[in-house]
Amino acid sequence: MSKLSKKSLIASTIIGALAFSASNFASADALTELQKAEAQIFKNSSKSQSKINNIYEQTQELLAEYRNTVDEADVLSGYNDHVQLMVDDQKANIKSLEDQIAGIDKTKQGVVPLMYKMIDTLEEFVDLDVPMNIDARKERIAGLRDVMGDSDVSVSEQFRLVLEAYEIEASYGTIFGVYQGELDLGDRMITADFVHMGRISFVAQSLDMKNAWVWNNEKRSWEALGDEYLKPVTDAVRMARKQLPLDLAKLPVFAAGAK
Repeated sequence: MSKLSKKSLIASTIIGALAFSASNFASADALTELQKAEAQIFKNSSKSQSKINNIYEQTQELLAEYRNTVDEADVLSGYNDHVQLMVDDQKANIKSLEDQIAGIDKTKQGVVPLMYKMIDTLEEFVDLDVPMNIDARKERIAGLRDVMGDSDVSVSEQFRLVLEAYEIEASYGTIFGVYQGELDLGDRMITADFVHMGRISFVAQSLDMKNAWVWNNEKRSWEALGDEYLKPVTDAVRMARKQLPLDLAKLPVFAAGAK
């Protein structure tokens, strides 16, 4: 090989090396750009994935809220049905109460006159009855008339008091009782012991136990008793006061229609 040829070869080699170096520089630049592009793509992909994750989470939250809303709607629907049943029942109760109130008003219209009639009848009965505890009985009737005029007392309470007065009057027919009071003898008043066995016998005795009287309901007056009745009447007074045990006692009794 000639020298020229060697020079040419060296030149070619240098040119080839330069070309190879230039090629390497170009490849390095391309690789760098590619790496940058991949990094950008990765970065963009990461952002996109983050957005997708956020959207997914939001979707899950919305789905959970929807399900809760549906569940609450079902619960509210059931509760509303329950409330509607209660409202319907209350309306029925109100209607029933309104009907009862209307009925009460009508009942009052009939009961009030009846009570006045019952009081009048009771007063008439007391006036004609054996007059044991007469003052208390007349006061009770007067109290009933006061109650009937008192707007603060309900009709039901007025009716209860009237019935109670009737029950008390009925009890006088079975009571063996004694009390002390004033005896009207027409010409004078004396304090005496009064004892009654139901409505069968009603007698009085002076406090000195020396005189006794029996009530004649036909004549509406007191009649003096003989001395033979003094001890029986005294015993009856003591038995009524529980000072003696109950035993037979000879008391005067007016037969029906007796004069």
